[in-house]
Amino acid sequence: MEKEFIQPETVAEITGLSVGALAQLRYTGQGPRFYKPTKRTVLYKRHEVIEWVESTARMRTGAESYA
Repeated sequence: MEKEFIQPETVAEITGLSVGALAQLRYTGQGPRFYKPTKRTVLYKRHEVIEWVESTARMRTGAESYA
């Protein structure tokens, strides 16, 4: 059975983003939803990370493709 909650290192593997890039996305509010059960712990739900990646699908490049 898959773990529901995953750590940033696993999210980095799934997305191809670095752990630092994920931290920046958290700071700017642009990344996948995350959870902070303690001050120093960051967790994600695997299915929410995949949904976030899928929500970024585009048919072409360019500003007008970000409707």
